[in-house]
Amino acid sequence: MTDTSDKAISGYLERQLLIAMPSMGDPRFSRTVIYMCSHNAEGAMGLVINKPYPGLTFPNLLTQLGIESTAENDIVVRLGGPVETGRGFVLHSTDYMRQGSVKIDESIGIGLTATLDVLRAIATGTGPQHSLFALGYAGWSAGQLDTEIQENAWLAVPADFELVFHSHLDSLWDRAVRKIGIDVAKLSSVSGHA
Repeated sequence: MTDTSDKAISGYLERQLLIAMPSMGDPRFSRTVIYMCSHNAEGAMGLVINKPYPGLTFPNLLTQLGIESTAENDIVVRLGGPVETGRGFVLHSTDYMRQGSVKIDESIGIGLTATLDVLRAIATGTGPQHSLFALGYAGWSAGQLDTEIQENAWLAVPADFELVFHSHLDSLWDRAVRKIGIDVAKLSSVSGHA
């Protein structure tokens, strides 16, 4: 039986934060922080957690979906990535786990649900205590993310509950970089290879 903590050691970045480096060539990912939901030999999937979805509020989204809200919500709809931007994902604390929910990181209590039931629960105040909602996701085919990391496009940082759920979007990238003791001003946009 393999301990799930071995994933980071084996090169897989599930449950980590990916931070876009200054050398990131794709403007869609400039200064992004991505929570990695899955990463294995077949590919990878994560949610951008620090970019708001332009022009869409959570109450407006609920109205569009025909969900009546009786609870106050200050959820910021995030642009989770460029893939399937019409598909929603709720990254949340594991106090809410229902059919269709997946535990991503049991050690810090993060789950993922992609059903309308979680939105209905949030709208009525019976959902998870901590959550973020993203439309779309970031996806990589087999080996693609590994290549991008070798090209100095991404830096991996251990995820923690505070960074994921309690960071202001504007400061999340800086806070994630500082978490591993790197001075943001000293990050180079030029990659080097030994």
